[in-house]
Amino acid sequence: MYKILANTVFLGKDIIYLTECHSTNDEALERLRRREITEGSIIFTDNQTRGRGQRGNVWLSQAGMNITFSLLLKPNFLIPSEQFYLNMIISLAVVELFLEYPDDIKIKWPNDILHRSDGKIGGILIENIINQKGIEYSVIGIGLNINQTVFEIPKVTSLRLLTGKDHERWELLQILVANIERRYMTLKKKEFKKIKADYLAHLYRFEEWAMFDDGEIFEGRIKGIDENGKLNIQKRDGRDCFYGMKEVAFL
Repeated sequence: MYKILANTVFLGKDIIYLTECHSTNDEALERLRRREITEGSIIFTDNQTRGRGQRGNVWLSQAGMNITFSLLLKPNFLIPSEQFYLNMIISLAVVELFLEYPDDIKIKWPNDILHRSDGKIGGILIENIINQKGIEYSVIGIGLNINQTVFEIPKVTSLRLLTGKDHERWELLQILVANIERRYMTLKKKEFKKIKADYLAHLYRFEEWAMFDDGEIFEGRIKGIDENGKLNIQKRDGRDCFYGMKEVAFL
């Protein structure tokens, strides 16, 4: 079933399929340490038993139902302060995968993927290895709810629930990796202005008044992100506040 991808130039030419593993990111990092994988390699599993999400959360996925994989990139053309652009292009590649399916799929900063009314459909975890020269490697973990219909936590959905039909995961994976490769090429060209504009166009709650919590509950609207990827929220009193990960919650 799993073979090299024919619709890409360099991503997915080495696909390592595991029936089960704790975390594809951990597996990729370990294989990278042993020099067993190179840029473009993909670790794909049918059953990720201890997947990791943002903020130390656990990503739960039913075996054989979803897309769970990690991809190795070598974005050594980026300096550490530019690393959030990698988050942006990966998030955009995922959103573009869903464009022909249900509408209203958004990027929830920093890089969760959700349906505006039905909840989270996917998540991204990027782990960068940084040396003195800059970013040496990036392990991109992606988990997408495809055919799963029962979840243990609220406000979670899947492509099956949104469309009413099952989907072929291998076909979706091929499209997604091709999307990532195309977006990665724009990153290599440092088309930062376009990448940021596209990201904001798909950003959840962008320019909308909503409730947040930064230690105090407040009403604000997202105005954008700064050069380091911090979220810019304008409060009702006109103050612009900037938040890193774990510093603000969406209510």
